[in-house]
Amino acid sequence: MSSKAILALSDGIYFTGNSFGAPGVASGEVVFNTSMTGYQEILTDPSYKGQIVMMTYTQIGNTGINDEDIESVRPHLDGFIVKEYQEIPSNWRAKKSLGEYLKAHRIVGIEGIDTRNLTRHIRDKGAQIGVISTEHDNPNEVINLAKKAPGLIGRDLVKEVTCKSPYKWDQGAWDIFTGYGKRQARASCPKVVAFDLGIKFNILRNMVENGFDVMVVPAGTTAEQVLDSNPDGIFLSNGPGDPEGVPHVIDEVRKLLGRKPIFGICLGHQILGLAFGGGTYKLKFGHHGANHPVKDIIAERIEITTQNHGFAVDKDGLPDDIKITHINLNDHTVEGLAHKDLPVFSVQYHPEASGGPHDARHLFNKFRIMIEEGISGINALSK
Repeated sequence: MSSKAILALSDGIYFTGNSFGAPGVASGEVVFNTSMTGYQEILTDPSYKGQIVMMTYTQIGNTGINDEDIESVRPHLDGFIVKEYQEIPSNWRAKKSLGEYLKAHRIVGIEGIDTRNLTRHIRDKGAQIGVISTEHDNPNEVINLAKKAPGLIGRDLVKEVTCKSPYKWDQGAWDIFTGYGKRQARASCPKVVAFDLGIKFNILRNMVENGFDVMVVPAGTTAEQVLDSNPDGIFLSNGPGDPEGVPHVIDEVRKLLGRKPIFGICLGHQILGLAFGGGTYKLKFGHHGANHPVKDIIAERIEITTQNHGFAVDKDGLPDDIKITHINLNDHTVEGLAHKDLPVFSVQYHPEASGGPHDARHLFNKFRIMIEEGISGINALSK
């Protein structure tokens, strides 16, 4: 028999349900993800550090956990919420159940609550801090914990998920017969330094598949250290939290502008916006899911994208030499930037999305074109 659990938000609303995963108390910003599949990739996405994730799809756990569908070495989110947990998995690759995986990594989970009601509440009131507890019987005690827990504004969560030292990456795409294969970099491969701000493995796999020789470095790496390695290009990864909470990264990126071609995704996109003198702001409830429509203004096409961010670049604060290249069709927020003269472009969404959609994977090839042809971000996206 599972034990009882309480989920409470800082505004006083609470839900009672059943515990699955590890026992204990977990706090974080509660957000909802609208993806119907891919919960294992969501669990291991470092961008969710500091957050409690709720899945809007009703049944979670059906496919269990396997050894391959991971985006980092462990889960990084602070709690997990589902409507109906499926304890017995049914998938040929499953090695363990979702609950066993959460327990092994000390992630607190709650199931059996009205997730539709909670989703509506977050959409109306905005994302806010919440607490899941298996140790309290009184909801008021859990509400008080939520009111005292820290938020995301100004926090440096990148330091909690970045790698400790540089490493080479050579793993390519997954194959149904052989799994993940290794790709030997050739002398002609463009050399890229990838800043690990909370990088997802599938970004690196897509880099390798597009012919890059990839070196991953910690978020604290200086511009001087990057330039000393003489890369052909620089990549700024996704990551958790408030982009203004990592001023040291912004300062180093600013020193790299115009020195080497740069491609940024998600947090990397926001950091570029700040490095160019723009601003960022917190979204009401963020974008988290695999079905967000984005308009590519340059190519005049629509792409369905995977997204995971709670902050956005302010379109009104950008300098004249930066062009907005992509917009979100749901709320018209900025989804892409490119410099008119320098070899720099970025997107807010995830072109590496695993398990999908794959509409935007061509951007990795655009990065290679920008490097090899020595052209601006705008011209690369126009190819």
